[in-house]
Amino acid sequence: MLNRTLTASIITVLALGAVTACSSNSGSSVSSGSGSTPTVKLMVGGIDKQIYLPYQLAQNLGFYKKYGVKVQLSTEQNGGVGAEEAMASGQVDMAGAWYNHTIEFQAKGKAVEDIVQLSGAPGEREMCAKKSGVKSAADFKGKTLGVTDLGSGTDTLTQFMAAKKGIKTGQFHRLAVGAGSTAVAALQNGKADCVMTTQPTVTAIEKKGVGTSAVDLATTTGAKAALGGAFPGASVLARTDWVNAHKDTVQKVVDALVATMHWINSHSAADIADKLPSSFVQNQLVTKADYVTALNEDKGQFLPDGIMPAGGPKTSLATEQLVGNVTSSVDLGKTFTNEFALNANKKEGFTTTTTPAGADG
Repeated sequence: MLNRTLTASIITVLALGAVTACSSNSGSSVSSGSGSTPTVKLMVGGIDKQIYLPYQLAQNLGFYKKYGVKVQLSTEQNGGVGAEEAMASGQVDMAGAWYNHTIEFQAKGKAVEDIVQLSGAPGEREMCAKKSGVKSAADFKGKTLGVTDLGSGTDTLTQFMAAKKGIKTGQFHRLAVGAGSTAVAALQNGKADCVMTTQPTVTAIEKKGVGTSAVDLATTTGAKAALGGAFPGASVLARTDWVNAHKDTVQKVVDALVATMHWINSHSAADIADKLPSSFVQNQLVTKADYVTALNEDKGQFLPDGIMPAGGPKTSLATEQLVGNVTSSVDLGKTFTNEFALNANKKEGFTTTTTPAGADG
């Protein structure tokens, strides 16, 4: 999530050149000296994707520095360890990934929590070739459906949407197609009838005329219609024991990201694009104008205040249970906290508009 989404290799290389950090080393990096600025390692599940833009935007706006923390950003590699797995194993301190991984970790006996929620939707779209005849998930039977990777968040969502329409996983084929140019090629070459992907890949598919959006999971409104409720997407995940041992540092990171979410909410897509690395917004897939148009269309996925929305955890749990990823009981109250986001909003006098989820999700 993360969602184990992967960027195409050429985009990843471009992105890495712009990220204000290099790959992370093992172990926690938080400074312990009195008066020193703590350093946090945060790996993102595809840092150049629009769904994950807040992490780098916060860096470029100078908000991490403003709130007293140094954040070393990195991005998961094509075929490498996912951001959430790197966090869980201690290679990095935090992961920029989907909230649902906290539920999966708890089911495996690992305590991981979401410390700030950045979006209320996956930010994905089901892009389908016209000749596929797929207009909604009800048409998935007998089709080959592209996901970023088997076992990824897009894989889970694909199975969930099918199950809600009464179609079993065995009635369609799931194919790992990655993202970026490899996802475009899967549609273009007829290897997949549909692919679930994000911006800017969505725009690239539309520009090439090889597919159109059949299901909108890119906005909170779209997610509610397709999934039955808000689906918390991009977030910051950390091990619960690490959070408890570094609360002051966690608060600084959340302060910076909450300020970023309010900045996103009060600025245009063009303003946002201007603050991102050029390789993120203009590359072999899209022009900057394409990027801005796409962000205008899908900007509704971002939450303005970093607060977990009411009903979001329950929707995620239902998804995991229906697909069969989680069969044991889960205490949703241990998978997320609004404490840091509420503190951040109060500290800056920000107005909160998201109705927060309670301990039961």
